[in-house]
Amino acid sequence: MIAALQQLQGRFSFEVEVVDVDRHPALEAKWGDKVPVLLDGEIEICHYHLNVEALDARLARMK
Repeated sequence: MIAALQQLQGRFSFEVEVVDVDRHPALEAKWGDKVPVLLDGEIEICHYHLNVEALDARLARMK
């Protein structure tokens, strides 16, 4: 998912923060079964694989 996101960074301006869910019990309890998960704050954009349409929709709302 990270590689796919990096490819989109030329098209859109955004930063990626990678968090190891296994090191944070609260995050593991909430997101552990969906890793990798892409979030914008507390809002889930997609999980397991990058959903470009969902990311496009989220980024469009941020403009």
